[in-house]
Amino acid sequence: MIRVTRLNGEHFALNPDLIERVEGHPDTVVFLVDGTKYVVSEDVDEVLDEIREYRASILATAYAMDRGTYRSSTTAGPGAPATDPAGDTRRASVVPFPAREER
Repeated sequence: MIRVTRLNGEHFALNPDLIERVEGHPDTVVFLVDGTKYVVSEDVDEVLDEIREYRASILATAYAMDRGTYRSSTTAGPGAPATDPAGDTRRASVVPFPAREER
């Protein structure tokens, strides 16, 4: 998800996979594939940068998972339970892929 701001200052998140186009009239308008339009305070280049960073982070995470080096914020270590800010202990939901050499 990318974070954008309405003209009234309200922040919200958009799924960039649903964005059809972004136009810069006097205001920046984000058009979704379902026809929904959002007017945002960020300019077109800022929205495109957010989308680029979002997609790059997915690729970087996938690469780290493939190498077996990925550790999410909920992963304390291999097989170790994670503790969230409220102190609840649970197993992490993300399991790193084994390195290519281990397959």
